[in-house]
Amino acid sequence: MPLSLYLLALALFAMGTSEFMLSGLLPAVAADFHVSVGTAGTLTSAFAAGMVVGAPLMAALARNWPPRFSLFAFLAVFLAAHLIGAVTESFAVLLVTRVVAALANAGFLAVALTTATASVPPRQRGRALAVLLSGTTVAMIAGVPGGSLLGTALGWRATFLAVAVLCVPAAAGVLKGIPSRQQHTAVALRPELAELRKPRLVLVIALAVLVNAVTFGHFTFLAPVVTDVAGLGDWWVSVVLVLFGVGSFAGVTTGGRLSGSAARPVVAIGGVLVLSGWFSLDVLGREPIVLLPLVFALGVVSFAVGSTLIARVLHHAAGAPTMAGSYATTALNIGAVAGPLLFVAQ
Repeated sequence: MPLSLYLLALALFAMGTSEFMLSGLLPAVAADFHVSVGTAGTLTSAFAAGMVVGAPLMAALARNWPPRFSLFAFLAVFLAAHLIGAVTESFAVLLVTRVVAALANAGFLAVALTTATASVPPRQRGRALAVLLSGTTVAMIAGVPGGSLLGTALGWRATFLAVAVLCVPAAAGVLKGIPSRQQHTAVALRPELAELRKPRLVLVIALAVLVNAVTFGHFTFLAPVVTDVAGLGDWWVSVVLVLFGVGSFAGVTTGGRLSGSAARPVVAIGGVLVLSGWFSLDVLGREPIVLLPLVFALGVVSFAVGSTLIARVLHHAAGAPTMAGSYATTALNIGAVAGPLLFVAQ
């Protein structure tokens, strides 16, 4: 795989760490700004909303820009948002920086998905996506726990600065690793949007929303399953989250290798396993000896199916070379936002 893919994955590691780590830092943020934890929680809601609307808006904005410029610009904005967030004394300013960071994150991912698949031969596109998305899964394994530890030791502002620092080599890598004159197909926006009329594309997008909604709807409330359902101590929560992260990394890798040759079996069989596994977690998870391997397995199948669906979205949206990545990103983000909300509403 090209070195540029690993540098893009580094950027997604920083962005994934930023997206997921804040939930563990909310009490410290609330205390620093003298607001309630509920009010501090709007920081995560604002980021989620920015991710949902940011992918299509930012992709449309950057569609006529060279990929290298787009990726660097989004990274620079993301970095600046974290620097401002780390030093501000105003909660309102921090809230704005989270929205801006989410918009930059969504735009970067949308462009990175199409750039990754365009940088390799068709047969290697699944593996290219696996390398790219590994940045997010490694963030779940190492970035989020590391950010939590750093925040505990040095304060939540240190985690924002750390994320900004991680963006520096990623940005340098984009400038060095992405060709300045990479082939860029100019297509009018209306035909790209017309791709959304394809029944197969709509079906794959709907499946991506469903899988991500089920996955993140249950993952968000995994801690109570560990402590209340399985009866384990609080420190086991971190163990279970790491297990899920390791499983998700294995799933992305597996999905990348199979998305080209066995996409239908992965989605058909894996999709059933995702739904049945998550919805049986409250029952099967009562026994710790079952819960631990089950969470790992759910990480594998959830991300194997999810990464395969991303590859299929890009495949079926081939007529939308600049917007296809935003379709995949939006589907995943809608699922990630809707899932927890629907879970709470039950």
